[in-house]
Amino acid sequence: MHNSRISIWFFIGLLLTVYGILIVLSGVAEWVSGQYPPGVQLTRLHAPVWWGALLSLLGLFYLIRFRPGKLGK
Repeated sequence: MHNSRISIWFFIGLLLTVYGILIVLSGVAEWVSGQYPPGVQLTRLHAPVWWGALLSLLGLFYLIRFRPGKLGK
């Protein structure tokens, strides 16, 4: 039998990517609808879109860097 292990960092990358995409989608929906939570300052910066994109990029980095086929080589 061969030893096939998947790094925990691969799953962390998967979670970061999924969460990042969800945050970007909610930020874009908020941006398009124009309905922001009351009392939030600097809404014109659209922080959910930026943070979601950053999370997605970081998650994709981990997914590519620690993909299962790359282990042991």
